[in-house]
Amino acid sequence: MSMFCFQCQETAGGKGCTRVGVCGKPAEVANLQDLLVYVTKGVSYYAVKARENGLKNEFAEIYPVESLFMTLTNVNFDKTAILDKIREGLRLKDSLQIQLQQAGVEITDAPEAATWEPTSEEDLIAKASTVGVLATENEDIRSLRELLTYGIKGMAAYYHHAFVLGYKDPEITAFIQKALAATLDDSLTANDLVGLILETGKMGVTTLALLDKANTETYGAPEITTVKTGVGTNPGILISGHDLKDLEELLKQTEGTGVDVYTHGEMLPAHYYPAFKKYPHFIGNYGNAWWKQGEEFEKFNGPILMTTNCLIPPKDSYKDRLWTTSIVGFEGVKHIPDREGNEPKDFSALIEMAKTCPPPTELENGTIVGGFAHQQVLALADKVVEAVKSGAIKKFVVMAGCDGRMKSRNYYTDFAAALPKDTVILTAGCAKYKYNKLDLGDIGGIPRVLDAGQCNDSYSLAVIALKLKEVFSLEDINQLPIVYNIAWYEQKAVLVLLALLHLGVKNIHLGPTLPGFLSPNVAKTLVDTFGIGTISTVEEDLVSMIG
Repeated sequence: MSMFCFQCQETAGGKGCTRVGVCGKPAEVANLQDLLVYVTKGVSYYAVKARENGLKNEFAEIYPVESLFMTLTNVNFDKTAILDKIREGLRLKDSLQIQLQQAGVEITDAPEAATWEPTSEEDLIAKASTVGVLATENEDIRSLRELLTYGIKGMAAYYHHAFVLGYKDPEITAFIQKALAATLDDSLTANDLVGLILETGKMGVTTLALLDKANTETYGAPEITTVKTGVGTNPGILISGHDLKDLEELLKQTEGTGVDVYTHGEMLPAHYYPAFKKYPHFIGNYGNAWWKQGEEFEKFNGPILMTTNCLIPPKDSYKDRLWTTSIVGFEGVKHIPDREGNEPKDFSALIEMAKTCPPPTELENGTIVGGFAHQQVLALADKVVEAVKSGAIKKFVVMAGCDGRMKSRNYYTDFAAALPKDTVILTAGCAKYKYNKLDLGDIGGIPRVLDAGQCNDSYSLAVIALKLKEVFSLEDINQLPIVYNIAWYEQKAVLVLLALLHLGVKNIHLGPTLPGFLSPNVAKTLVDTFGIGTISTVEEDLVSMIG
């Protein structure tokens, strides 16, 4: 076994990747990512001690956020970038120790992750293969530690987006540090870890609310919008991922250049924000979910900018047109440096490349309707409530989450198509690409697919549910005519799940498979406590969920 990783839904055999990741990361990169998490836990241990003693370190606040985001599935495959981040963490760890010593704080029982220092480059590389998830021998403790870690990874990713827009919450970063440090504490019982996992769900709601505030106060509340899927005659730049600030700066810098901008994958919901509608060269959406980028990037013809997760190893046919930025990286792919101070990123090289490329090859020519975040749906509240009271809408089906490569995910297309015509789908995330181009019609003018936006906008679905609970004067959110059939793929979806559990939502169907990192005992606890189940067949699930 040269590596071990089971953090995503597509992990080999549903148990773990041991030679190369299904995502494409080689063993060396996987092990270095493990070491980065290990070092980040050590940094967090000292950061917690510093806070307990009234000491502050701003670098220790954001470092865990950035380093954890780098280790999410399909974010960073560049071993040089990961090594640089590891070395940054080692320096930060030393700085925190000095800070504590100067304050007269003596620490004698620090865990190895806090005390380890490599003696050479070879020592560092060797260590990377020994600190992975299997270093925790007890299967249930390992499972709980990883569930906690993956929830925190998701939190770090969502917080990073808010942070980039200038929105901060020290309570969130303090919790990230506390939770990471807790995974080093061998005295914690399974019940202790369960408590931290549930607290992660609570802080997840706080984080998602902060991101919602950051996005809407910066770019306006999403509006019902019809997005084109065809192409124009100008050369174009394709932007994928989730980072709205990158998109904003790219749109400003491409004004008047004759270069159009298109979204891909999770960037589709950017079209719903009022701030971006003033750009006439913001043409539409190109293609589908992340996993189809191999064929779709090839046909786009122009440069592609990856702003966050959802990168897969590029083909040679378009690798020279691929650019990464922020925490994204791939060896041999051009990278746009981060901002310096208040200066925007410099996309000039990307734009000049676009001018030399032919226009995109058309994949389709139609439209997609979206923009049903909580502000927009609540504006339609009277109409929605009346449709429920009259029986025109019998149930809402939350089908949020992630898309992926497995053929079993076609279940979600079939399930959506088979839903009775008196049901409405609430969605967010790239899972929507399984059904957002189906002609499912509407109910009294209310579309049967209400897209709240990116996975980053999952908060909207919770707000909608809580508002409906209030409107119908219900005591329990589970009394609502809402069922949950959620697809997951990576760690941001783990945090969304924990956030829903914190809000009291039960009987969530999670698919296409339960996470490989859940031990039998931990899985049983989730099933017994929260009613979490997986999917079966469309016919059986229609009966169990819809009746």
